[in-house]
Amino acid sequence: MIRVLLADDQPLIRSGFRALLDLEDDIEVVAEAADGGECLALAGKHLPDVALVDIRMPVMDGIEATRRMAADPSLAGVHVVMLTNYGMDEYVFHALRAGAAGFLVKDVLPEDFLHAVRVAARGEALLAPAITRRLIDRYVSQPPPSRAGGALEELTGREREAVALAARGLSNDEIADRMVISPATAKTHLNRAMTKLHARDRAQLVILAYESGLVTPRNR
Repeated sequence: MIRVLLADDQPLIRSGFRALLDLEDDIEVVAEAADGGECLALAGKHLPDVALVDIRMPVMDGIEATRRMAADPSLAGVHVVMLTNYGMDEYVFHALRAGAAGFLVKDVLPEDFLHAVRVAARGEALLAPAITRRLIDRYVSQPPPSRAGGALEELTGREREAVALAARGLSNDEIADRMVISPATAKTHLNRAMTKLHARDRAQLVILAYESGLVTPRNR
């Protein structure tokens, strides 16, 4: 059973998402929060598999709540998915750097919403290739922050290749095709890279690839 925490200051939004989730046999909404502080407290109490967190909330915004959850070892199993509206792209990378596994726009189709919850619960990044490319397009138009790439020396050549391809927006199947390996092996390379680089998930790995210089705009 996938345990979900809903955090949004708009009751109508929460009730709409809950109505969808309650229809699924494999998903259970364990708590609802109306602000970031309540979200943080309820995450500690219920230890959900997935926390759907609105970016803009009173008391504490979703990004700060996500940052605190990511920093708490007891909440390592909580996969945070940020809820956002169109026109809020400026918050997306802040959310990913804070520790979010990905993000959803609030007008997502019901079937895509449910799929996203299940993907996040499995510990996979909620960044479809098309979305990843959109984020990359926005991110690489700005000078990346300086960050030492020494940690990349811990990776094998194949792990570096898999990370670079993921950072360019390729799915596991596409990475497998490009590297002539199985999708399971591609996933293993990425999981090992995440462990070595202390990346919480694939989304963090993508950002690290750009910030470390492994992938740059000219070699996309």
